[in-house]
This record gives sequence, C-alpha cells and structure tokens, in this order.
Amino acid sequence: MKEKKHYFELVSSFLPTGDQPQAIASLSAGLEQGKKWQVLQGATGTGKTFTMANIIQRAQKTTMVLVHNKTLAAQLYGEFKELFPHNRVEYFISNFDFYQPEAYLPKTDTYIDKQVVMNEEIEMMRASAVNSLLEREDTIVVCSVASIYGLSDPDEYRNLAFTLHVGEPFFPKEIAQKLVLAQYQRNDIDLKPGTFRIRGDVMEIYPPNGDNFFIRVLADFDEIAEIQQIRPTTGELLHTLDYYPFFPAHEHASTNERINRAVKTIQEELVERLKFFDEQGKYLESERLKNRTEHDVEALREFGMCAGVENYARHFDGRKEGETPYTLFDYFPKDFLFFIDESHVTIPQIGGMYHGDRSRKETLVEYGFRLPSALDNRPLRFEEFEAKISHVICTSATPGDYEKEKAGAVVEQIIRPTGLLDPIIEVRSNNLNPVYDVMEEIKKRIAKNERVMVVTLTVKDAENLTDFFKSHNLKVAYLQHEILTLQRTEIIYKLRKGIYDVLVGINLLREGLDIPEVSLIAILDADREGFLRSARSLTQIAGRAARNSNGKVIMYCDHISDAMKVTISETKRRREIQEAYNKEHGITPKTIIKPVQEPLKMIDKKKDPLEGGKLSRKQMELLVKTLTAEMNKAARDLDFETAAELRDQILELKAQMNG
Repeated sequence: MKEKKHYFELVSSFLPTGDQPQAIASLSAGLEQGKKWQVLQGATGTGKTFTMANIIQRAQKTTMVLVHNKTLAAQLYGEFKELFPHNRVEYFISNFDFYQPEAYLPKTDTYIDKQVVMNEEIEMMRASAVNSLLEREDTIVVCSVASIYGLSDPDEYRNLAFTLHVGEPFFPKEIAQKLVLAQYQRNDIDLKPGTFRIRGDVMEIYPPNGDNFFIRVLADFDEIAEIQQIRPTTGELLHTLDYYPFFPAHEHASTNERINRAVKTIQEELVERLKFFDEQGKYLESERLKNRTEHDVEALREFGMCAGVENYARHFDGRKEGETPYTLFDYFPKDFLFFIDESHVTIPQIGGMYHGDRSRKETLVEYGFRLPSALDNRPLRFEEFEAKISHVICTSATPGDYEKEKAGAVVEQIIRPTGLLDPIIEVRSNNLNPVYDVMEEIKKRIAKNERVMVVTLTVKDAENLTDFFKSHNLKVAYLQHEILTLQRTEIIYKLRKGIYDVLVGINLLREGLDIPEVSLIAILDADREGFLRSARSLTQIAGRAARNSNGKVIMYCDHISDAMKVTISETKRRREIQEAYNKEHGITPKTIIKPVQEPLKMIDKKKDPLEGGKLSRKQMELLVKTLTAEMNKAARDLDFETAAELRDQILELKAQMNG
C-alpha cells in the first residue's frame, strides 16, 4: 500500500543544547552499531522528548513510543505532532472508557458478563495508527500497553485494503463489495466514519481514521475522473488526489474465506471439548459451552461478527495452541525503532499483563464459559515482547535495574537547555500542621501566577484535602484514578491555563506530567516507607518542580527516611553539576515557555454514559468485584504498590456508592 518513500522531517526553532548533543550522538551511534538495548537516564526537564525526536530524525526508522499511562501518551502524542508536522504521528491506546472483563467467580457461582463503553474517537485513532503503518514509513505511534494485546493478522488486514487511482475503471458495485468486506456500512443518508454512499456516478467514502474529511470519487464514462478530499461540515474541497488507499473500518475485519475457516475449526474444537466434559461427568459445563458456542457460530455465519469475537482470534488467525498472537508490533517493519518511556514503570507493567489475563480466562474455560482457544486471545508474554524488538532505547529519570543490566551502561542527560536546576528540597516537620502550612505556601505561589501540586498517600487524604482547599476558596482539582483519559488531559490543560491553581493527587503525579507553571511540590507523609515513598518515587515526584526557575519541593515528615536521603543526595549531586555548567557558560536559569496545547476532545459527550467520570451503580459494583480480585492477586504476588492503588480505588468507589 506504500506508494512512495517519505522521510522524517523534524521541525523546531531550537537546536540541541546542554547534554542533548552528546546523548543524541551516543544513542544514534549505538543504533548504528546494532545495539539492542540502550538507556537514556535523563533528569526531568532535560528534554528527553526532543532528544528522542532528533534520534528519530537521524535513524529514519518507523518508530513506536511505549508509555505506561494514557495521560502521558496524550502529552507525548501532542509533542511529537508539533515536532513532526509533515509526518504521520499516531495515538494507540485502549479504546475503552469503561471495561469490565468477562469473569466467573466459582465460590459464589457468579458470572460477570463483559461490559464495555467504547470511545469512538480513540477507536478511530487506533484505526488511523494501523493504517499509517501500512501506508507510510515515516510513522511514529505513541502507545500504551494496549500494543501488546491481540490484533488481526496484518496480512489479512492488508488483503482487505485497496487503493483507488484516477484513470482506472469505475465499477461502483465492485468497490462497494470491497468496502463491505472491509466492514464499512452503506448509509445513503448519514455519512459518518466507516460508512459510504453511492449517488449515480459519485461515490463518497468516509474513512474511519478520525481525520476530518471524507473521500469523493467522481466518474466520467465509467472511469475515475477525480478523487477529492472533502470537509464534512462545509462541503469544502480540501485537496484533489491522484489516488487514495482504503483500509478496513474495524480492527477485526475478516474475509468470508477466513470466517468460514474459523467456523469450521471452532466447531471441531467444540466437539472435542464437549467430549472432555461429558467424560468428566460435567454436564452443566457441557451444555453451557454448547449453547454459547453454537450461538456465536450462528452469528459469525450470519453477520461475520459475534459478541466476544476476540476470543476466537486463534481460529481466525489460523494459529496453533500457545502460538504468539498478532499485535501492533506485527504492523511495524522488522527494523523499527522502539522507545520505552518511563521504563522503570512501563517494563514491569508489560511483564504483569499476561498472568492476570491468563488466571481469569482459565476459570472461564474450566467452567464451560469459553473454549480453551480463548486462552490464546491474550497479551504478549514478556519473552515474546522481547523477541519482537530489535532496537530499544529506554528513557527515565530513574531507570530500573532490568534495563540497566540489559544495556550495560547508561547515557546520562543532566543539563537542561534552559539552565534550570533541580529543585531545592526542604524538609519540614509534621509538627507545623502541614495542611495549613501548605495552604500558606499555595497563596504565595498564586500571587506569582504559579501552580502547586500536593501529593498525598491515600484517596481519602486527597479527597479531604481537596474539600479543605475548596472551603478556603482555592481553585483546586483532584486528579483521581476514575477520571477518563481525555478528562485527565483536560484537567492538566486547565491547571496550566490557571483555571486551577492546585492539583491534588496520589502517585498519578509521578511520571511525565510536563507542567512548567508548577513551582512547588508538597509531599505529605514523605517518610512513610513503601513504594509510594520509595527513593525512585520521591525522585520522580520532585522532578515535577524542575521545569520552573522557582522550583521547590517541601517534604513533610516525622523523620528523614532512607529513601528521602537518597533523593535529597541525588538531587543535590545533579544540582551541583547544573550550577557548574551554568557558571561556565554564563547561563541564567529560565522557566520553560511551552505553548498550552488544547486537549484531545471527545466526539460526542452526550453519547458517553461516563460523562463527568461517573459510573452507574451497577458498573461500580462490578468494578469493585474485579478490583478486589486484582488487589488480592497483587498482594499475593508481593506487588504492594499495585495493591495499594487498587485498594484506594475500591474505597473511593464504595464511598461513591454509599454517598
């Protein structure tokens, strides 16, 4: 589908400065030498994203940037869009605003059906990412761990794609058949993404890629005379094209041949599984599985789709049991460039996805809710993930032991282009009454038109503190887990614009929130031992104040913990290096001046039942059950940070249910 070669073109009025040139040169040389693992240990605010962009420009390789949360993904997506305006920059995250996975709880004989609320905008952006990878080499995809979950076989996906050229024969029925196979729907009244219509010698097709245009194909004497790009709202002609490629409207689009093959092998597996249950005397499980699978098979024959079609992915792909599933990685060229941002968090997250998914599905299979092949609708195992990559650069202010061991050495980036220093860290006793002390500090920052972040240890503390600040007429927002992805981005946007002066949160504030207006970070209970107050966490939190020339961190505590000592010592080391560099080069630190980007918007909020971040009572009850099971598992696996996060989410949900 790639018609011509495109090249990455970095557009910026700035040149690399400080530590950036040596970091870019060193990491680029590592790529040329064929190194598989490299680590960029960049202090917060040293311009790691700009360094990454320059490496992409030099390497000229299709690039994936993997991040651990959706807020950071949205931020990096916006930054790369600005740096590469002439190239394809795409966004690939989970397309659910609410996701309750299918589950069965044997102890209480409770079956929980899958419930999802799809985000149409993100669904289109995912489609756009996949299509760009097939169409253009100059593509950057910023993605979350959704990238390690199953997608369709890329060869099948390509087979459903086709291109129309000016001058070729115009056969509307044939084109319509291709579109229907690619999961487009004919709609002669309401043209919207994923639909098409035919009016005489004019055919209009609306691609599902989220761009604000549709394609109009004009015929003259049974030949395509013109291909136009049209703005839907005004009918304005945007561009006249020589050709246009059309890709499937749905990630799981399938050919009839593929559907028929899948139906045959599903039925074969069903016969085998029913025999197993009958031999075990498990007649309830046998009947349950028979009814469900036959219903799904009937839907596949009739419509080419069924509820939970992803559970039959192995049959559609023609894979063997246990074989690696297709994922977004398979849409990239083999020699692609891979960045893992905030790797100290992202890499452990990748490792944990497979086991949680496997445990839940094994129960469904055991009790006859799913065929065993459903186990192969899964995220990648960590060793499979490693096998997919050839050039990876991990970036973090505090890289983990795993990636440092893999790389053997790290490339350090300490100097900030703006001359900004690591923040001053001040330790204050809890005897001062931290809440009132923080409030006085906030008022000082407001007078200077600066912003403040306050980090608490629990959801309850964050809620109480938010209410307290509001009662004293402070413009405060609470960044909580339940808030939707695009709403989180909007809250950060409002903080930067001054609609809010204070942001209160827990560990959501640690990685990747690039807010230069923030001059103060207040950390409550800084001495409490645990993951949320580890040296790595404290260093990340402190880094949020490193983009402002008045940056300061106040740690409130009863005593100075070992983790606090490590953070204070490392911050002091970096600050001394930065001060020496500034003195040598005559640099005066200046706060980063960064345009306030408009947040990604929802397509139609009226259609979103989670408007305002609120869930229905039934959704909350189901979510509490799922989170409780995940919390218990995390505790058994000694993953206490995750368990603590889940505990706080559960408490918050229960409080809403009772309130």
